[in-house]
Amino acid sequence: MHSKIIFDFNKETNIQNWNVVDDVVMGGKSSSQFKLSSNGYGVFMGHVSLANNGGFSSVRYQFDKIEVTTYTKIRIKLKGDGKNYQFRVKDNSRNYYSYITTFSTSCDWQYVEIDLKDMYPSFRGKRLNAPNFSHDFIEQIVLLVGNKKDEYFKLIIDTIELI
Repeated sequence: MHSKIIFDFNKETNIQNWNVVDDVVMGGKSSSQFKLSSNGYGVFMGHVSLANNGGFSSVRYQFDKIEVTTYTKIRIKLKGDGKNYQFRVKDNSRNYYSYITTFSTSCDWQYVEIDLKDMYPSFRGKRLNAPNFSHDFIEQIVLLVGNKKDEYFKLIIDTIELI
């Protein structure tokens, strides 16, 4: 099986193109950070607050377009905290909407496999009346936590790849 790495975290990884976007963009009070751990993993952690109609934290990675026509899934090696997270992709970073899916985490290392064709278009938490993902490229990925709960979270990421 051939695969294509979207991002492989290690001790020398440059994470400057990973950007945190919390609900403060709309007046919320959630706060998160994204950092590289001492053993070379990406760590997305923080606190989701429901204050001021908030309720999400996210980290996004924008990159030069990657062709996805020969791949059907995205596989993420990660260690979660038992909470649910959203994974989002954009075929065009200028689109106002994303294609999304939700996955659950255990508290152990796991592989999460996401079928691209099952990702549906969504904007501000509402599903759009449009087809699921069927594009030739992606140029942005996002990990988001927003479970309608006031909660702390921590997601440790090793690799993100197309398979």
